[in-house]
Amino acid sequence: MIRKLPSGGYRLYSRKKDPRTGKRRNLGTFPTRAAAEKHEREVQYFKRHG
Repeated sequence: MIRKLPSGGYRLYSRKKDPRTGKRRNLGTFPTRAAAEKHEREVQYFKRHG
């Protein structure tokens, strides 16, 4: 899940909420949406092949 930040960057959040905090985990901040989307695909890959 990618959200745009007020600063103009993009942040990748986990899809599920973290049970400990009740919030989504921050999986990284990126300068462009394309970079965030690329990293999201990498995260999904490592969930299955890690």
